[in-house]
Order: sequence, then C-alpha cells, then structure tokens
Amino acid sequence: MIVLRKINAHIRIAQLDLSAFSKDQGLEQKREIERAGTQFLLKELLKTEDFKLCYSEVNKPYLQARKEHISISHSHDKLVIILNENETTGIDIELIRDKVINIQHKFLSVKELDYAANHVEKLITIWAAKEAIYKAYGSKELEFINHIYIQNWEGDKISGEIRLNSDQKKYELKVETIDNYKMVYLLNEL
Repeated sequence: MIVLRKINAHIRIAQLDLSAFSKDQGLEQKREIERAGTQFLLKELLKTEDFKLCYSEVNKPYLQARKEHISISHSHDKLVIILNENETTGIDIELIRDKVINIQHKFLSVKELDYAANHVEKLITIWAAKEAIYKAYGSKELEFINHIYIQNWEGDKISGEIRLNSDQKKYELKVETIDNYKMVYLLNEL
C-alpha cells in the first residue's frame, strides 16, 4: 500500500496505492481519499503529525514553517509526494494510456513531436516531465509548448529547460515506470 524511498541525501519519495488506502480507511469520495492519503503520506515522510500543508496563490503546496520543499501528484490509483530538503521540487505520475495522443500537438515542441509522435510511453514521459518542471517553477504563466522543453530523453534520466523571457532554468529529472504508470521527478536544478 505504501512505499517510502530515499533517493539521495536530500530527496525522499512516498507512494501510496489509493485503492487499498480507501478500502483500509473506509473512504469513498475521490477528493476525500486524495486529501486523507496526502496527510497520511506526509506523516510518514516527516515522521511527525506536527505540520501544516498549505497552498500558495498558484496552488503550489508547501509546509508552513518548515524548510522542506514538496510536490504532490496523483493519477487514478496512485498518489506520490516528493520532499526535497534543499531546493524547490516537482513530481508527476501519469497512467500510461493512449488518450495523450489526442493532445500531443498542444504540449510538444517540434523537436519533441519528431521524437515522440504517437508513441504513448514517450508522450506520457514528456508530459510528466513538463508537469514536474511546471510544479517546481510555480508560475501559471508557463505554457508547456512554448516555455518548457525536454531534451536528452533516452534512458531514465532526462533534462528539461524553462525558457520564459529572460528567465532560463535547467533541470535534471528521473523517469521511473511503476506498474502501468510513468513517474517523473526533479533530481536537481542545473
């Protein structure tokens, strides 16, 4: 039901099976399950109940009066949280499904489209990488197709970049396959 992992000295990830959690807790409504699951995972990650989860004006989660940076993602039966003690972070988990083919033109650059066109796993991976970067940056003005670019996408580590006016940031990301999901998270800003 729950998986806790230490990625490196500064990053930890928690994963929860929402279906098993909802049965265990007797919960039925999706939002209630996600909210309770998030609180449960944070307690496990932080090893305390003494925290307050808040959201910024752009809906970016943060822990009040704590130094750790967090990001949260859920898709169908999976909930994941990343905690980074040093820098802003982002995570996304997506169910691998072909629905992404219908929207690929809305989020891929020409180069990304040449690489991933109509290949479901590649499309999901790029979408999840862009979502993780978007969450880390924390600004609604970012557009996936115009401001977030994914490069070096072979293997389990990829790089991504934000190009927004004079603001440019580069990130190293990690890609994992969990059952029939793709999970992508930031390792560090380059």
